[in-house]
Amino acid sequence: MMESQEYTSILVGTDGSDQAKLAFEKAIAVAKRNNARVVVAHIMENKLYGGTMSFSTFTPDLLQAQSDQAKILLDDYVKLAKDLGYDHVETVLEFGSPKVMMSKDLPEKYKTDLIMVGQSGLNAVERLVMGSVSDHIIRTAPCDVLIIRPE
Repeated sequence: MMESQEYTSILVGTDGSDQAKLAFEKAIAVAKRNNARVVVAHIMENKLYGGTMSFSTFTPDLLQAQSDQAKILLDDYVKLAKDLGYDHVETVLEFGSPKVMMSKDLPEKYKTDLIMVGQSGLNAVERLVMGSVSDHIIRTAPCDVLIIRPE
């Protein structure tokens, strides 16, 4: 007989999409059943700031505006969790590769035993070129991964 799986630390990635919000709402439901911590993370893709963009188009103001927007997004998630009757939520705003941060760095740092992510909003061509973050997490994460499909 299998023991029931209990999760203690659930990592949810958000990019502001409807899929990510749905994943977060479902993570709160799982967290309530397990009395787990939910870590909601927004990763600012570092390729956008220096890789492909020239430094003439990149400004500290742009970075600050993006960072401020991300903080508002994360605060909205904390409010949403409270509305859903749960407050064991932490927010993380990081700068780097979403694939690496979500599948390796953050799970190690937060002792994550479940990662929940919304299904990629990419179309087939974009997935072929970029590879979706969720695909990468499934292949490389050190723990269980739950992909939330659009309802």
